[in-house]
Amino acid sequence: MVELKTEQSIDEMRAPGRVVARALAAVRDSARVGISLLELDEVARGVLREAGATSPFLGYRPRFAPVPFPAVVCASVNDAIVHGIPDGYRLRDGDLVSIDCGAELGGWVGDAAISFTVGQARPADLRLIETAEAALTAGIAAAVPGNKIGDIAHAVGMVCRAAGYGIPDGFGGHGVGRTMHEDPGVPNEGPPGRGMKLRPGMVIAIEPMLIAGGTDDYRCDGDGWTLRTVDGSRAAHAEHTVAITADGPRILTAP
Repeated sequence: MVELKTEQSIDEMRAPGRVVARALAAVRDSARVGISLLELDEVARGVLREAGATSPFLGYRPRFAPVPFPAVVCASVNDAIVHGIPDGYRLRDGDLVSIDCGAELGGWVGDAAISFTVGQARPADLRLIETAEAALTAGIAAAVPGNKIGDIAHAVGMVCRAAGYGIPDGFGGHGVGRTMHEDPGVPNEGPPGRGMKLRPGMVIAIEPMLIAGGTDDYRCDGDGWTLRTVDGSRAAHAEHTVAITADGPRILTAP
């Protein structure tokens, strides 16, 4: 069931969205060669604490997970696509890092993700990240009343496929509101003109995930959370929480 938010509710959702934006910016600014993923998680925790927000990630346990998620960010490095658990790994020169973060404040949730490189970047990694961001921009542009979920999926998928990248099968965006994962699902590929019609008041997370090797296949680590490419190629992830309004898409997790 999809809950349509009022204009006031959408305004209120900007508060957790801004916290997420600040947390992601702080993590990116702190990321350097030698810092651990656990230390980056603590940076994000500090931003949430300062804002009086809580994390919808911490303790989250969907049906597939063997244990609750133990952190406030997902930190996925190089061949990790999404859902990486922060640990003692220390960033190395040239690493590609994807950080996914959520915040709950005032009864509402915000959710967003960024990808970036540390140290000397590989040109191929920069192209992968730029394409993920372009796919996100295309998906957001399609998030207008009268369009359908399939139009967003098609816009995202066209950008990814045109660049020769893979899209992990079965993973995509979702509704956002009082909880982190609500209806409807938002695929990263599919035919246009199909699926639920977009209406003002819908709030969704659009989140392209790209695999550099071109395959759609992935594997799950023994931790039950981290998804990795099967061929060892790198991956990138970009995400915003977006409200569908009569005036067009409104990005709630923008800085």
